[in-house]
Amino acid sequence: MVVLKTAREIELMKEACYISAMALKIAGEAVEPGVSTAEIDKLAYDYIISQGATPNFLHLYDFPATACISINNEVIHGIPSKKRIIKNGDIVSIDLGAAIHGFNGDNAATFPAGDISQQAQRLCEVTEQSLYKGIEAALAGRRIGDIGAAVQQHCEAAGYGVVRDFVGHGVGKKLHEDPSVPNFGTAGRGARLLPGMTIAIEPMITQGDYAVKQLSDGWTIVTADGSLAAHFEHTVAITKDGPVIMTKI
Repeated sequence: MVVLKTAREIELMKEACYISAMALKIAGEAVEPGVSTAEIDKLAYDYIISQGATPNFLHLYDFPATACISINNEVIHGIPSKKRIIKNGDIVSIDLGAAIHGFNGDNAATFPAGDISQQAQRLCEVTEQSLYKGIEAALAGRRIGDIGAAVQQHCEAAGYGVVRDFVGHGVGKKLHEDPSVPNFGTAGRGARLLPGMTIAIEPMITQGDYAVKQLSDGWTIVTADGSLAAHFEHTVAITKDGPVIMTKI
């Protein structure tokens, strides 16, 4: 069931989203060769706690960290580790969120470590562009399929794969709410977008085929063909005046 938020609830949710966005900014700025993913995770945790908020990924479904940190061919849900050292040329996807006042924020981005290849840079650029294409389509009165179609068309036109097994979602008092927000689909189909809906739009895009698989750790999702992947996400409020990106700073 889709839960519509009041104007007051959206204002409360904006603080969770701002803290989420700042934590992601801090984590992203720490992405450098020689840094462990555990160090980045701790920076995000410390910031969120310092703001009186709660890291909403930590222990969710038994996930053991504040942030999902995924490198190169890892699409999502990478587990931070002291042993996982970032190398020059890596692309590092960080997905995290915070909860405060009973509401959640959720966002993600892919960051370069040192000098990355032109191919990796292009993948990141197109993935981020597709996020904003999806947001532009998130207009009251339109449908969920319009978002997915906008993302899919942009990425597939560039020759990339659009992950099917994982999708965006509603966000609110729970981190994961209805509706599902796929990054693929047909314009004009799916649930209607209504003022008061708050959703996470999050393209997960691959350099090769869109098929993915789970590693033996039970969490990390990688591309089946070993190709690079990128991930960008914002929490967005649907309003009568257009989409509002609550995790943008």
